[in-house]
Amino acid sequence: MINKVTKDRIATLTEQYQMLVRIKPEAVREIAIAEIPEMVYNSNAIENSTLTLKDTEDILLRDSIKNDHDIREIYEAKNLAKITQTLLDNQYKVINDTSILELHKLLLTGIKDEWAGRFRSGKEWVRVGAHIGANPDFVEQLIKELIANYNKPDDGYFLNKIAWFHAEFETIHPFNDGNGRLGRVLINQQLMMLGLPPVIIQNKNKHTSYYPAFDSYRVTNKFDEFTELLAGLLIESLYKRITLLSAPRIITVSAWAKANGLAGNAAINKAVRGTLPAFRMRDKWMIAADFKED
Repeated sequence: MINKVTKDRIATLTEQYQMLVRIKPEAVREIAIAEIPEMVYNSNAIENSTLTLKDTEDILLRDSIKNDHDIREIYEAKNLAKITQTLLDNQYKVINDTSILELHKLLLTGIKDEWAGRFRSGKEWVRVGAHIGANPDFVEQLIKELIANYNKPDDGYFLNKIAWFHAEFETIHPFNDGNGRLGRVLINQQLMMLGLPPVIIQNKNKHTSYYPAFDSYRVTNKFDEFTELLAGLLIESLYKRITLLSAPRIITVSAWAKANGLAGNAAINKAVRGTLPAFRMRDKWMIAADFKED
């Protein structure tokens, strides 16, 4: 589990962010909209889509594609972007089985319509590597129990609840397709319902942090690694918004390190650990040009 220092950092950054949301709500929304292509690219790439970030931007921002890609991948990008936009418009303010099915229908429309918007049933077993999803006879019941437990009021730390929900949702694997993408959408819905910004789970780190967290959960039933992953991503997302909304100039961490007489690798390592108020944009670590370490 994450320690008190990390929780306190998240609490402090959240307070700063929510103050900026009250002052500059339009700007906060524009930042979220601007990162949709990057969010869509990473989530689809985790599922082995061949679309690059540039391809995804071409599809979503310019309605064009210059390379020869499967039509399914184009629908995946457009549908996932539509869901993300829908969540930003606050059209889904509850987590229940109906809302999850509606989001899943949006996700798979035009891709696999016969699977869209319904849970697995009958003989619809799924396998991900060595993991077998829940028995299709019990999927709907398991999802309803998961949602009911998530929605119970308690004193637990919010990231623990979200981490547990994601680990269990993906373990159940309630759909024939779209489980990972929808699971990551639900993480952001849960964060935004709490007045927090969405996060981007990076495809680049899936083999070093994301997939191992699943492996650990399925062996130990502990979701600590997911909590730690989400904590780091949330801190980064908060840094990004606070910096973009308050700093006069943004530069790369490498350029900042050079200007401050620091080794570039050391500065990047600090950014990765979250001990610098840095964040990624198009896979480059960025920071306020005027930031000074204590």
